[in-house]
Amino acid sequence: MNKIERYVFGAFFSSFFLAFLVLSFVLTIGLMVQIVGYILDGLPLPLVGEFAAVSFPETMQWTIPLALLTAGILVFSRLSADSEISAMRACGIHLLSVMKGPIVFGLLCTLLGVWVNNQVVPRGHLARRNLKAKVSVESSLDVLQPGRWIEDFPKTKIYFARKEGNWLYDVIANDYSSSKFTRMIRAKKAQVTDHGRDVIFDLYGLTVDPIDADHPGMMSVDYYRYEVKDALKSSAFFKKDGDMRLSELCQHIQDLAGEYQKAKLNPSISTKDLKKIRGVVSKAKVELSKRFVFAFASICFVLVGIPLGIRAQRKESSIGMAVALATALGYYMLVMLVLSLEKNASIHPEYLIWLPVLLSGGLGFYLVKKHL
Repeated sequence: MNKIERYVFGAFFSSFFLAFLVLSFVLTIGLMVQIVGYILDGLPLPLVGEFAAVSFPETMQWTIPLALLTAGILVFSRLSADSEISAMRACGIHLLSVMKGPIVFGLLCTLLGVWVNNQVVPRGHLARRNLKAKVSVESSLDVLQPGRWIEDFPKTKIYFARKEGNWLYDVIANDYSSSKFTRMIRAKKAQVTDHGRDVIFDLYGLTVDPIDADHPGMMSVDYYRYEVKDALKSSAFFKKDGDMRLSELCQHIQDLAGEYQKAKLNPSISTKDLKKIRGVVSKAKVELSKRFVFAFASICFVLVGIPLGIRAQRKESSIGMAVALATALGYYMLVMLVLSLEKNASIHPEYLIWLPVLLSGGLGFYLVKKHL
């Protein structure tokens, strides 16, 4: 690496490091507020520390690619605006040699992203889920925030609008303990206690629909005790696709594919059930592809950011940042769009999710070639 290449790469790395720190701070503000809330609620400090330790590294899957894109645009737009790019060309310096350092660094970040997305992020997901089994019910509900469905309890989904201590308000519970029907329970408020590994809800002002298999109607009562057996014990061992590391997920996909092939040969399986099984297989495959797509954002953003920076003129850094934001937004919006279709196996979302990589990578190669 000659002096000019070291000069360009040094500026690129400095900008990347600064952008990485700023983006990491911005993306972790919400997490820090959540951690402070846990401390104020009396959650044990070792537990808070464990939660922070598994949550902070997950931001790297977003901050590294965005920092690379920002550094590429800022550094090369400055070089272009100061006519340093023109001077290099006049001296016979091939621009590819100048780009080589950032591109190689982007490839290394891509490999790092593959490791982070397949090892660090799944372990963080699993650690947070196991975290819920180490505390009392009240502490667990501090981790499970109001305003969203809680799916960690076996055969039960619970939602509550707000919480005061161990009192929950505007509670909705879907009970799947029976294979014949799903019972919906609504209550104005509920007091939560624990008995061993069981979670007990003392519900007040509630409706139950249906009452049981023999009574399909709705019933309203003033008080009802609802128990979720082994809730805390089960949450510690239940794994979802996002909790599995690369080897585990690949084996899981093979097992699901085998089950699907067996189901296809079973004449008693309905088309609806077969479609559900296929959707589960598709969801696992999309999870695997998503991890690599997020990792490949690093090299794609470098390839797009450098030529976009070269095109920028003096005092157009704000336009360059707007282009960077639009590029990143378009990339991740396409990913999220495909994720919303992850169970629709007929369109093969595990392949469609690679569309942002192909589009941005192709655009990057075209722009780099155009500026050589």
